[in-house]
Amino acid sequence: MSRTDLIPDGTMAHPYRPPISQVLETLGPHVLSAVHVPDADLPIGEPVVHDPDDHLEDRPACVLLAVGARPSAPETRDLIRLAAVSNYHAVVVKDRGAELGELIEAAREAGVALLAAPAGIPWRQLDALLTTAVSGPGTATAAFSSVGVGDLFALANAIATTVGGATCIEDAQGNVLAYSNVPGQEIDEIRAQGILGRKTPQRPTNRLEYSRVFRADGPVRFPSLGPGHMRRLATAVRAGAQLLGFIWVLDGTPPVVPEAMRLLDDAGRIAAPHLLRSRNPGDPRRWQRAETLRALLDGDVAESVAAARLGLPADTPVTVMAFAPTKPAPRPGAAGVAATTVLDLVTLACEAWHHEAVCTTGWNAVYALVPVPEGTPSARLVRFATDTAASVRNAAGITLHVGIGPVAARLEGVPESRRLADRVIRVLAETAGEAMRVATDEQVRSRIALLDLVERGDTSADRLLEPVRRMLEYDAAHSSTHAVTLLAYLDAFGEAARAAAQLSIHENTLRYRIRRLQKLFGVDLADPTERLVIWLQLRLLHLREEFSSATTREPG
Repeated sequence: MSRTDLIPDGTMAHPYRPPISQVLETLGPHVLSAVHVPDADLPIGEPVVHDPDDHLEDRPACVLLAVGARPSAPETRDLIRLAAVSNYHAVVVKDRGAELGELIEAAREAGVALLAAPAGIPWRQLDALLTTAVSGPGTATAAFSSVGVGDLFALANAIATTVGGATCIEDAQGNVLAYSNVPGQEIDEIRAQGILGRKTPQRPTNRLEYSRVFRADGPVRFPSLGPGHMRRLATAVRAGAQLLGFIWVLDGTPPVVPEAMRLLDDAGRIAAPHLLRSRNPGDPRRWQRAETLRALLDGDVAESVAAARLGLPADTPVTVMAFAPTKPAPRPGAAGVAATTVLDLVTLACEAWHHEAVCTTGWNAVYALVPVPEGTPSARLVRFATDTAASVRNAAGITLHVGIGPVAARLEGVPESRRLADRVIRVLAETAGEAMRVATDEQVRSRIALLDLVERGDTSADRLLEPVRRMLEYDAAHSSTHAVTLLAYLDAFGEAARAAAQLSIHENTLRYRIRRLQKLFGVDLADPTERLVIWLQLRLLHLREEFSSATTREPG
């Protein structure tokens, strides 16, 4: 039976059916995104899981979860039409990277909404998240699931009351988002510090504890580690493969209820839409476009779906720019602040370049998807990126490396443009120093090719040249640096003065070392082929950080 609301006289009112725009805003594109929505105010009801072999019942305003439907199959288009006849208001499919043009047309003709879910989110979790998102106030069965979506402090109090211990809700980085204040529930010093600092205090066991919770399939118990440290329960909150945050419950006096682990497991599922809502800032459209860009960069969304979400034609020429700090954050937690600052400043500059530009954060970088008008020279992109980096440095004191990927003719080329932009960032960080902070992939193409060899090249011990293998074994056993010395010499094309300067040693010392290692390991630098292969193997090993160039001690 559909969920309904009670009216004051105790009779049943019409089922609670929020507008589809509210549900999409609550869940966000990591869970569900619009491919075609005929009306943003379209009311939708509870989700219905559909088995392809079952008869489709009439369910007014409900959401059909098309389990097992393939986007390219004619049967899926027929299912969309049948759903409209059966009075469903929306159909959910998993795009799995396929184009949805024919399904969009079928949904448009049928007058129903077509929604897409990421491949990584299980149908049962999608069902649970949708059920929570379309539930009206007071209609859920568990006490903590009656909290209004997004009210994290009320949710923390509801969990604390139900489970029986002081509760803290954190994001994926360990920042405290909300905490309970139920009278009579004790907290320890660590929790008090976390509440005051709005972040879990740094402790030696933090990494292991969070890693254990992240890997677990459900809640985890932790014993007391000594005086001032209470027993704990914790669970991860996820939307599919996406980690949203953590819930921590203290087990003190009085202790948690006997069913605490099961209740906390339920709370973890209920909390997902709350944490998704908390990630949504004041500008829903900008946030949703940023989340779509993140999925597009990873290749997790089809071109047609990305085009619909971004509001860009699929054949828009675009490039990806990656902005990364040249130095790590000076203290824990500062990286997040720096990323937010860089994101705000880069977004401002990119939207000035083109009103449909979109930016998002990624692994230690800010990524910008920048439409490129036809005929734009690469020099202009470099100038724009240089000016943007200068603005960030002047405004926030953060120095950036900027990698510019190739211009993609269509949105489907964005993942490759991002890959090369990341390659440029790595090349700039490892080789450019102060001389070069902004580059296109073409400007550093030879070094990018070398990085590609690092991923594909075979430098296992049994494939190394005998002189290289012996040299590495000797260096490891005697803490010497023959490999580092030889690589610097070959990098300098045999120029002793240049190599010596790089190693901060005297030129005569370098020449002595080169003569000695040739005798020790049988290195034949007169053979151009052997010289090339030795250099390539040493360079690949160095890029893989399989030997260090940090020391220039005299070889033993």
